[in-house]
Amino acid sequence: MPANLTPDYKRAEESYRSATTQEEKILALEEMLRVIPKHKGTESLQGELKRKLSQLKEQSTRQHHGHHVDVFHIPRTGAGQVALIGLPNCGKSAILSALSNAKVHVADFPFASSVPVPGIVKHEDVQIELVDMPPITAEYAAPGQINTYRNCDIIGIVIDLTGDVLEQIQVCLDYLEGKRLIRKPDETDADAPQQGFKKVLVICTKADSGDKAAVDVLMELYGDRFQYVTIAPVSNLGLQEFTASLFRLLDVIRVYAKPPGKPADMEVPFTLPRGSTVQDMAEHIHRQLASKLKSARAWGTGVYDGQNVHHSHVLHDKDVIELHFA
Repeated sequence: MPANLTPDYKRAEESYRSATTQEEKILALEEMLRVIPKHKGTESLQGELKRKLSQLKEQSTRQHHGHHVDVFHIPRTGAGQVALIGLPNCGKSAILSALSNAKVHVADFPFASSVPVPGIVKHEDVQIELVDMPPITAEYAAPGQINTYRNCDIIGIVIDLTGDVLEQIQVCLDYLEGKRLIRKPDETDADAPQQGFKKVLVICTKADSGDKAAVDVLMELYGDRFQYVTIAPVSNLGLQEFTASLFRLLDVIRVYAKPPGKPADMEVPFTLPRGSTVQDMAEHIHRQLASKLKSARAWGTGVYDGQNVHHSHVLHDKDVIELHFA
């Protein structure tokens, strides 16, 4: 039976042949497997592709467990991790510098940032990790930086409003779509149900000197595909709304722990995915100790102060919980 390979498959195959790194080959093979026609005539080819993909992933795992240091592996901390992407001099470093104590190099020349620089920004009492990434161009992106984007929770596309906004966002989208980090415009969940696409926030920066009307152009062209925020780090314009947007996109809640017989710790909340329960909170604190959870009391949404609640009680933002262990 003929394979009848599609143009999409042939493009992915060409990407595989021209790939120069393991990561690029893995991505190309995954795309080939996604778009290959599924019938008896391609069963042998599918098996060969899966074999190659398994070998490459095994080699990649061995290398990462050796002495090689991956500068693009950024340990996650806080309520979530946000990785920035943008062209040279778009203003990524200035954003991190304005919001954190991270040692970033803000400069007026291209490629001042060559390695990721993480920093902690705050939304009210919630810590969020923001990662300043090396810039990309239409011709080049550091081979390893896809690892950071794959592991983060949100990708922030930084658009310089003093430049060509359409060119900037197209370069970023070409990279993110090509690396299967975000869904293509014509794709649905049914087309790629296991891709694990990232949430995206378009960060329009330098609003104090750039063309604010360009934001409307982006929103008109891309509609509700993304969320948008307009900022100017130098004058602190929009920074509070920016961190609030990150908090909303992370879709987490903060819960304050109250030790029995003592006041609640209202300084450092636990952050949990929306929909988490009392049991989830106990496991977040200590997985082994959670098996000994005896009872809990709650203050907050939908309960009276100090109400005894079940382990399956769903928590809400800013709840106070007192856990009792056997």
